[in-house]
Amino acid sequence: MEFTYEANRIYLADETGKMLAEVTFPDVSSKCVNINHTFVDESLGGQGIASKLVEAAASQLRKQGKRAFTSCSYAAKWFSKHSDYLDVFAGNPDAN
Repeated sequence: MEFTYEANRIYLADETGKMLAEVTFPDVSSKCVNINHTFVDESLGGQGIASKLVEAAASQLRKQGKRAFTSCSYAAKWFSKHSDYLDVFAGNPDAN
């Protein structure tokens, strides 16, 4: 299983092009994104794909020197369980 990387999106599609999983993280500023969506097709449920997607996004952002807000509840929960990526986590934009 190999993810496809785009500027603000990482995804997995099958051989027909059907979307099976994705994480999106549009730019908020030049140094910050908002991880706003994760999706995993039910056919891949229970395999940890969402976690792998968010980790891939966090790793990519770290390499780019960017930080991430999370309006996606799954991503927020993921960061709370992965303290080794807290340097990338900028918080929840709705937590005021």
